[in-house]
Amino acid sequence: MAAVFVLASPVSAQQNNGLITKASAYAAEETTKRLEDAIKALGFMVFGRLDHAAGAKSMGLSMPYSTVIVFGNPKLGTPNFIKNPPLAIDLPLKALVWEDKDGKAWLSYNSSKYLYETIYARHNQPFTAEMVGRLEAGLGKLTDEATKK
Repeated sequence: MAAVFVLASPVSAQQNNGLITKASAYAAEETTKRLEDAIKALGFMVFGRLDHAAGAKSMGLSMPYSTVIVFGNPKLGTPNFIKNPPLAIDLPLKALVWEDKDGKAWLSYNSSKYLYETIYARHNQPFTAEMVGRLEAGLGKLTDEATKK
C-alpha cells in the first residue's frame, strides 16, 4: 500500500478516486501528533495506530514512515453499527501519515463523498448532501490543523 503512495506524485492537496492527500509543513511524527490532537479536540477518539514501518522493521524490511490513525466518535458510530454490524468492517475513519522517498510528510484520507457514496452505499446506509458537507468540513479542518502552519 505504501509503495502506491511513494510512486504517486501528489501536489500540496489533491483528490484522486476519493483519496485526499495533503502535504504537511511538519515532519511525519509531528504531523501524526498534531492529527491526533486535532481529532481529540473535536471530541473524537483515537482508537489506534497502525505503524506499517514498525511492522516492516520487525520482519527485517525497511520502509519510510507510514502510520494509519484510526478514529471516530462512538456516540455517532455505535447506533449505525447496532443497526448494521457489517458497517464496522469499513469504519471507523482512518487517516494515513506517510513520508515519500525524500522524507517529505503527507497526510491522506478518504473524502466524505467517497465514504458516503461508496462505504455507506455498500451497506445500504442512508445519507444526505448535508451529511457529506458536514463531514468534509470536519475532516478538512482537522487535517489542515495537522498539516498547515
